[in-house]
Amino acid sequence: MGETHARDAYSIAVIGGDGIGPEVVAEGLKVLDAVVGEAGPKIATTEYDLGARRWHATGETLPDSVLEELRGHDAILLGAIGDPSVPSGVLERGVLLPLRFALDHFVNLRPARLFPGVASPLDVARVAPDGIDFVVVREGTEGPYTGNGGALRVGTPHEIATEVSVNTRFGVERVVRDAFARAQARPRKHLTLVHKHNVLTHAGHLWRRTVEEVAAEFPEVETAYQHVDAATIFMVTDPGRFDVIVTDNLFGDIITDIAAAIAGGIGLAASGNINPARTTPSMFEPVHGSAPDIAGQGKADPTAAILSVAMLLEHLGHPAEAARVESAVAADLAERGTTVRSTSAVGEEIAARL
Repeated sequence: MGETHARDAYSIAVIGGDGIGPEVVAEGLKVLDAVVGEAGPKIATTEYDLGARRWHATGETLPDSVLEELRGHDAILLGAIGDPSVPSGVLERGVLLPLRFALDHFVNLRPARLFPGVASPLDVARVAPDGIDFVVVREGTEGPYTGNGGALRVGTPHEIATEVSVNTRFGVERVVRDAFARAQARPRKHLTLVHKHNVLTHAGHLWRRTVEEVAAEFPEVETAYQHVDAATIFMVTDPGRFDVIVTDNLFGDIITDIAAAIAGGIGLAASGNINPARTTPSMFEPVHGSAPDIAGQGKADPTAAILSVAMLLEHLGHPAEAARVESAVAADLAERGTTVRSTSAVGEEIAARL
């Protein structure tokens, strides 16, 4: 999926963001520098101040001029956005969602892999004897997060609030095709659609029909279907059944957190907001939040940010370097034990393996 896109120089936009974001991003960049080295592609980074600090100082979230600058980069590395001093939803709807929509990040990609030596809350030997290794392909620009809805008689006993899930054939088909392509490239070649088409009949059957039609073009890929409630059960009782999951924005948001929890915790979970058409830069970020309670203390685990750098390298067309980063992380996790290390110490030790 990547080699043909490789170049010898890249421009990366860096958004440290809030809380522990700048700390974990710094370690991700340290590992990026280590893996490309002298012989690899040249990496130029530009930092952008987006998040709570900018909002408090200027009232801005994502100015048009900054968005236009971001479009000019090859990829974006994001730390975390969110701060309790900012009203709920201001930064999410002012920075994160506009970035996804404006840059057409229609694939939210979240791998769930349990590395050797990492503890899971599950009895893995019993429920997943062959291990946990699947990826969720979540639609990123439609569903209930588009802001299509409204409220009437707010603050009264008769208040009405609506959130409308927007699903287009165009939007569903392009993410389904991406998921099938990813399944085709994996050893098991298996794809599961997760939805709730017995109740959400209009959107659900659009998704079901689209998967069935696209499946005809991928005869090697085996397909399955799970209602989202059943999928949450199987994710903790039989996670080994999953290989590639394709689902909508809301369901994907929920089940990827379960996936992260069973694969060692959200502190190890990487993600990519991908524009597979490559008409805009894709954005890579750890799934975890800004954790303001531990910001500036060197306690944050940068592993998820480092794995997000591996996803960034894969997307840019450097799978060998991405695999080296993953191997370094795997080796570090296998030997980590109960030793408490600082954020920078984890980054340095993983970088040293490269």
